[in-house]
Amino acid sequence: MTPSKKIAFSRRSFLKTSALAGGGILIGFNVLNACNPKAEMPIDISKLNFNDFNAFIKISDEGKITIFSPNPEIGQGVKTSMPMIIAEELDVAWKDVYVVQAPLDTKNYTRQVAGGSQSIRKGWEALRQTGATAKQLLVNAAAAKWGVDASECNVKEGIITNAKGDKLGYGDVVKEAALLEIPENVSLKDTKDFTIIGEQIGNVDIDKIITGKPLFGLDYKEEGMLYASVLRPPAFGQVLESFDDSGAKSVSGVSQVLKFGNKIAVLANSTWAAMKGKKALKANWKQESQAESTAFHDTKLLEILNGKTFDTRRKDGDVKEAFAKADKVLERIYESPFLPHNCMEPMNFFANVKDEKIHLVGPIQTPAGTAKRVARHLKREENEVFLEMTRMGGGFGRRLYGDFVLEAAEISSLSKKPVKVVFSREDDMTAGTYRPAIKYKIAASIKDGKLTGYHLKEAAVNNNMYGLIPNFFPAGAVENYQVDTTNYKSNITTGAWRAPYTNFLASAEQSFFDELAELMGVDRIKLHMDLLEQVKTNPNPKVEYSPDRLQNVIKLAVEKSNWGKSEKGVYQGFSVYYCHNTHVAEVADITMENGIPSVKKVTCIVDCGIVVNPLGATNQVKGGVIDGIGHTMYSDFSFNNGVPESNNFNSYQLIRMGQTPKVDVHFVESDIDPTGLGEPTLPPIGAAVANAIYKATGKRLTKQPYMSNLNVDKKVMG
Repeated sequence: MTPSKKIAFSRRSFLKTSALAGGGILIGFNVLNACNPKAEMPIDISKLNFNDFNAFIKISDEGKITIFSPNPEIGQGVKTSMPMIIAEELDVAWKDVYVVQAPLDTKNYTRQVAGGSQSIRKGWEALRQTGATAKQLLVNAAAAKWGVDASECNVKEGIITNAKGDKLGYGDVVKEAALLEIPENVSLKDTKDFTIIGEQIGNVDIDKIITGKPLFGLDYKEEGMLYASVLRPPAFGQVLESFDDSGAKSVSGVSQVLKFGNKIAVLANSTWAAMKGKKALKANWKQESQAESTAFHDTKLLEILNGKTFDTRRKDGDVKEAFAKADKVLERIYESPFLPHNCMEPMNFFANVKDEKIHLVGPIQTPAGTAKRVARHLKREENEVFLEMTRMGGGFGRRLYGDFVLEAAEISSLSKKPVKVVFSREDDMTAGTYRPAIKYKIAASIKDGKLTGYHLKEAAVNNNMYGLIPNFFPAGAVENYQVDTTNYKSNITTGAWRAPYTNFLASAEQSFFDELAELMGVDRIKLHMDLLEQVKTNPNPKVEYSPDRLQNVIKLAVEKSNWGKSEKGVYQGFSVYYCHNTHVAEVADITMENGIPSVKKVTCIVDCGIVVNPLGATNQVKGGVIDGIGHTMYSDFSFNNGVPESNNFNSYQLIRMGQTPKVDVHFVESDIDPTGLGEPTLPPIGAAVANAIYKATGKRLTKQPYMSNLNVDKKVMG
């Protein structure tokens, strides 16, 4: 047993009671980012309904364990993996654990967010401490019952045994445990003793998912609820001048038409009637601001990229001097388009605004921030908002933004009815928050065969998510290093998209390094390894990544992919990247079929520390890789006078099943605390594919999507 680390976890914040109706014990805990010292047990929990037990572990007299999962479940698996961590330290059999999604509770939880691949990383210590403290409390109760010292007792799968061989289950001592003081000195398991963490555990919702049981926002219903379909401006920058709702009101099932802000809502007794009513609306719109097009953005981004107004995010040495003295200079511009999120489940949310309470239910990545926005928007107190989270059919950053929740709340407030706003696929794609269009200019200087300078410039539409880019590779590896950023402000809404700010940057930089190695006449693997050695000798590298861990994933990628030894007709491309606290190396194997590149296999090496649930983790890795390939190769999105030119999948290409490669996943064995996983495998894949295509065709790809860059007809792509 290893001693627990010191975290802000007090006896006052770890609460318990045996006042449950029907017996048992309810143990309070704050789950994330250490424990909230102000967390409080409800005074009389026997009068609360089941959903109010949102900050606690419940142990019944029969020894059954209920663990309340606080974070939004977006498909990343936290509803399974977070309770696994508690159950591990609690030392119970996983088959005895029942998991319940907790609603929003800002009093007892500190990070109920699905974003940045941080849920497990931020919750690791507190989740373990919670389970270990609860276990010790129950052991102390058993020891007192037997009249022995707690150190003489052992636990396995919720059964406590003393030196004589006497046994008690957790359910046998819950009443006694409720009377004891909370133990302050507890031990956490040694990683070698894990019995749940590291096991292949199925998704706790899988049976409900495959049998169609209600789980998602679109499944949620209440008696008397109306469905709302919203007509929004057809182009960005337009405002509503007038409208005729007579056609909408004549549709069977439509009960009301409401104008709110710059939008019109049609309320009906079904989604079909609401959407049909919306189509029957006649509206007149006026252009109030720039009617932007894709060509307009391309021109503006190139203009500011070649301009002089930048914010310098990092500056080591003097890149100008390095370039002036260089024997060779390589400079390239890389371009990526706007992209929608295209979640399988379109945006939707339920709201019932009453005088005494605002009840919200649905899929949202940022429940706390969204609840605050609703309260502010309706001029209500925050404590009047009760928000319940459903499982989400995808998010990828789109559900960070609660615009659809505000719509539901405002429509409910105006209509005095419980309302669920439901987007059609066309709504979802045209009224979205898009990945910003970005251009990068990367330049490097070479002197005497060495890389002496590196200058990265970014020009983006509305992008302000620079994060830690300046401290990612090759920061610390090049003596003269500079990162500059600039923005073009647009009325087209943009925001986070899976692996924000790194999703295209990794493609650009790792494609650049492949070409740079060729220009320098050195092996591309050796170039990376040598630069990482320089980081280790740099007295003040100021980097976020670990050069040793990056080198390790590179070595494993070379080994596992059979790098450089592929069979005839198979072309390999390499890429390595660090983001979301995780180190990833990838090798893509492609073949050429009738002149068209086809990705056949991807070898993916991931160092994300301890892997909590290998089954879920592997699925996350494969999903990230395939998602990255699809958008890198095929997906494009453009605007014409502010109007999105695609509104459904007949004109917007996602990757098809037949285009998905085999993904060979390898995790680095580690006893380091877990890091991010939902996002870090997506960014490197673009460059791995581009570098493989270069080997096959001799063409360097600098603009996404690659298939359009290769002039492959969409009909041929399928």
